[in-house]
Amino acid sequence: MYRLIMAIRPDALPTDPAALTEMVLALDVENEKLRVALQTLKEMIFGKRSERLATLVAEQLALELDDLETGATPPAAANDDAAAAKPSDKPRKKARRNIGALPKHLPRCEQVLEPEATACPCCQAQLHKIGEDVSEVLDVVPAILRVLRTIRPKYACRGCTDGVVQAKVLPRLIESGMVSTALVSHVVVSKFAWYLPLYRQVQILAGQGVHLDRSTLAGWVKRAAWWLKSLYELQLRTIQAAPRVFCDETPMPVLDPGRGQTKKGYFWAIVSDDRGHSGPSPPIVLFRYAPGRSGAFAEQFLDGFNGRFLQCDAYDGYDRLSEVARRQGPWTLVHCWSHLRRRFVKLARNSKSPIAEAAVRQIAQLYAIEAMVRGSSPDIRLAARKEHSLPIVEALKPWFEKQLSMISSGSTLAEDIRYALNHWQGLTRFLEDGRLELDTNPVENAIRPICLTRKNALFAGHEVGAENWALLASIVATCKLSDVNPAAYIAETLEAIIDGHPHNRIEDLMPWRFRKTSSQRQ
Repeated sequence: MYRLIMAIRPDALPTDPAALTEMVLALDVENEKLRVALQTLKEMIFGKRSERLATLVAEQLALELDDLETGATPPAAANDDAAAAKPSDKPRKKARRNIGALPKHLPRCEQVLEPEATACPCCQAQLHKIGEDVSEVLDVVPAILRVLRTIRPKYACRGCTDGVVQAKVLPRLIESGMVSTALVSHVVVSKFAWYLPLYRQVQILAGQGVHLDRSTLAGWVKRAAWWLKSLYELQLRTIQAAPRVFCDETPMPVLDPGRGQTKKGYFWAIVSDDRGHSGPSPPIVLFRYAPGRSGAFAEQFLDGFNGRFLQCDAYDGYDRLSEVARRQGPWTLVHCWSHLRRRFVKLARNSKSPIAEAAVRQIAQLYAIEAMVRGSSPDIRLAARKEHSLPIVEALKPWFEKQLSMISSGSTLAEDIRYALNHWQGLTRFLEDGRLELDTNPVENAIRPICLTRKNALFAGHEVGAENWALLASIVATCKLSDVNPAAYIAETLEAIIDGHPHNRIEDLMPWRFRKTSSQRQ
């Protein structure tokens, strides 16, 4: 196959018609790949950061899809790849807004506006109240720094010389430190929940007249991680019992003082989330730091897990897990339709390929079926997949094979189709068990805050700091999945641990138990 390496001179062209035809076809494939790459680069620089595909009109689908007709009539696509529906086709989803009333749980601060005079303007008699108009607006009190003074009076008897009576010193998060548990919790949550790095928090404190060094805040964070380590370990033991987990990894730069630059580490995320099939297990996120991306780290971190299914992307580092000898048997890899879908979405947007657009539409129907049964029991989900999803999947594979035989083997579209066919077994495993999901979105959503925090903080100071980062980010992310305010949770939990909460009742302090145990303590 010929490749365009430099400008071709007329006297260098082959005279053989077959060779010339091969050369033209090769250059056409090369130009197509370059054009797609250029369009992709433009999208990265100038386009919207979204996977949303432009509306696909019927005229674009010139490709015959007769061999995809299966007789099944799945519902209309409900994900973001579906064509814009008419108002009469699908009711608009009701927006979740506080219209007409503000949340009941917020405290009310009343101000009463009395008229200047309450005497009758005619006879000067005293007016009587006959009613009132009440209006509410949402208000805010900015964060206020204050000094919390603890006074311990001493008492002694004037009639004898025995000891002095005085209250015991309250335990502190940081002994001999001049910081409250609430402020340490605020610093932790500001960084790991709301992506505010420590140097910015130092600037905010300085704006209120409190000048601290960033290393001081880093010491607070380290101490909080030390106190919360037992909760992190319990999260690990809990997630190890899950029958199915999600796994993914993301880069985490770590400062390397010896070289004066950063080295590339990784956060490995392990997630258990059974809300899709209303499972009994609580949602948990667990981050582990590793100095590399080798599949050996995945094997190390998943050692001791009782699950059978591992939902992951197609990174070949996970392949070794399907051969690991365990009491439960090797891991069964379940691959992600969202990763496959992104490939065709990008191609359809950049090259307007009707084959890519058709593939996106078929995947959209699978997501529409999943939307119908989300939250149902595994048996109901599996039955719906057998009835609706299975015919689509069975027709999609031969259709992929047919398209692959008719297009250039070196094109981007061919690469995307081969990706689907090479991982077909893992992609179709969601048809075997109602507990499995169609994609790895739960773990990708959990990793997104890590990426935002990393973008703002740039790197971890050292490997111990990266491990503390993973610990605290795990607890914060689990709070979010449990619909718990991470600031309130960490502050109250730290206070409970410092006050001597029994270690054999540590389960009561987990995020998914926070509402119940918090109300009991109050």
